[in-house]
Amino acid sequence: MKILLIGNYINDAQESMQRFAEVLKKGLIKEAHEVKLIRPEPFFGKIKPSYYGIGKWLGYIDKFLIFPWKLKKEKKWADIVHICDHSNSFYLEYLKNKKHLVTCNDLLAIRSALQEFKENPSKWTGIQLQKMILNGINKARKVICISEKTKKDILDISKIISKNASVIYMGLNYSYSPMRKKQAAKFLESNVKLPFFIHVGNNNWYKNRMGVLRIFNYLIKDKKMSKFNLVMVGKPFTKEMKEFIRKNRLENKVIEQVGIDNKKLCFFYSTAVALLFPSLQEGFGWPIIEAQACGCPVFTSNRAPMTEVGGDAAIYINPENEKEATETIAKNINKLDNLKQKGFENVKKFTTKKMIDLYIKIYKETLK
Repeated sequence: MKILLIGNYINDAQESMQRFAEVLKKGLIKEAHEVKLIRPEPFFGKIKPSYYGIGKWLGYIDKFLIFPWKLKKEKKWADIVHICDHSNSFYLEYLKNKKHLVTCNDLLAIRSALQEFKENPSKWTGIQLQKMILNGINKARKVICISEKTKKDILDISKIISKNASVIYMGLNYSYSPMRKKQAAKFLESNVKLPFFIHVGNNNWYKNRMGVLRIFNYLIKDKKMSKFNLVMVGKPFTKEMKEFIRKNRLENKVIEQVGIDNKKLCFFYSTAVALLFPSLQEGFGWPIIEAQACGCPVFTSNRAPMTEVGGDAAIYINPENEKEATETIAKNINKLDNLKQKGFENVKKFTTKKMIDLYIKIYKETLK
């Protein structure tokens, strides 16, 4: 097959979606298919590379006015076109007579525009953009959802009918596995104090990073838990987070890790006591299976899709009741060893090979 993948605009800094498109491309080529990955390229966006302010508006020119010309040309080559992120679904306008499918990740931005989340009100421009994206999704002939939760959301808010929506779980985008102690010792920095919990995530509202800090602050007030530290991997701390850390004198207990690579992340997962992942919402929740692949026990939210992804290999907490969450963690902190083997078993459901095979199957069915 000749498969045309549509990826995301670089300046939008959607790292997980960029990785997904690259993994898909690599896997499909490995299975002997011809693959092209195209995406809107920064032209006007070079003037101010950013996903907010003037950079956002310059990006709109690149995405809405320039890229469609490239897409019209490249689609002629392909047997099938795969939009790798539903946020680009408005390009379906140019694929009316072409076999296609769309991967739907999370619908949080659309649901925010529909005023479902008081924590994340949308501005007028954001609402208009999400309306365009939802209208695009409504035109899709086939939608692939990354979890049953995402499928439920898409059926609830779009015109897609059940028979045109399938679930294909994400596969790991790196060969995560337990790191040996000798190798891990090379990554241990002076400011990283053992033992520690790890959290992985950006500063989007649904990642609940303030909730992570509040849970940890409650946790270490227990004398038995006071020895623990917290490593937070992702974006730089916000002003609110910095103020909370200062006010509660956590400067020597909470460690910020920004811009680390997969190998170092593997070290943190392999060395941590457990992953603390109390997200309020997710489309999937990659850190759950990344941690499990490294033998790191997982504390995550007692709601879908975290329960769907973590299976019986995670301990579930209430992300909006920090005291209750703390009690659950303290109660189970000495019972984590049996979760490691369960985690290794659970992560087998999320292999990249399985993901690629299922996409190929859907491509073939779509081309019939």
